[in-house]
Amino acid sequence: MMNKVNAVTHDKAELKTNNIPRIDKQAVAEAFGRAAKHYDKAAAFQRIVGHQLLERLPAVIPTGTRVLDLGCGTGYFSEQLMQRGYDVSAADLSIEMLAQAKSRCGDSVTYLEADAENLPIADNQFDVAFSSLALQWCDDLSVPLKELRRVVKPGGRIMFTTLVEGSLFELSQAWQEVDRYQHVNHFLSQKAIKLALAQAGGAIDTLDFKPIRVNYPAAVGLMKDLKGIGATHLPQGRKAGLAGRKTIMALESAYNEFRDENGQLPATYQVCFGVIIND
Repeated sequence: MMNKVNAVTHDKAELKTNNIPRIDKQAVAEAFGRAAKHYDKAAAFQRIVGHQLLERLPAVIPTGTRVLDLGCGTGYFSEQLMQRGYDVSAADLSIEMLAQAKSRCGDSVTYLEADAENLPIADNQFDVAFSSLALQWCDDLSVPLKELRRVVKPGGRIMFTTLVEGSLFELSQAWQEVDRYQHVNHFLSQKAIKLALAQAGGAIDTLDFKPIRVNYPAAVGLMKDLKGIGATHLPQGRKAGLAGRKTIMALESAYNEFRDENGQLPATYQVCFGVIIND
């Protein structure tokens, strides 16, 4: 049994449900659940992004500062936050990920199975919310941001990263040379992210967009990492079944157009770093 955040459960019926979800949250949870035990071996990019977000935390942390790690995964950053002196609550859509987080962090952290768009947490519970590369799995970015504003105390910080339109463009273009199916998720544009922030409210302290490149010797390495972290759910248009040897060879050939002078294949992610001061 997972420990729950020591807070009054928020009545889900009171939350607005204007948008019909296009992302199957159960399918997303199952994909990450299957990846939970080997996620850490494939999560180099996630580590890079999360550590850059950690650098934006205040240098001085008052005793008893409570932080919600939303989309905690295996608890890597929950542990980092705990080591910095935070009172950490780790939340994730996947119960298997939470089990891995508890194996890493033990009973010093509290755990909560939760959907970012409908947090079962009372208002004004946390001083800081930390969410790295989780919010792209929500249909409407403004919804989880509003939820985070609700559960974070006035004056608190909401810190997040999410993927932006143009991420993995090399992989997407290579697949277009192979077949007509969608193989890479669509991500919000910078304009759409700014609109979501305006809809969510709060004072924007930081909003940066930057590319982060990860190199691979072959395209299959990137594909294995995407599978290894569970980032395989596509809302629609995806070809069923595993790619065969001929398909992978065709993908490698198409991806070779991007090989650099050092013989490496780039996987470029466009990343948004956001910090909101709650009001």
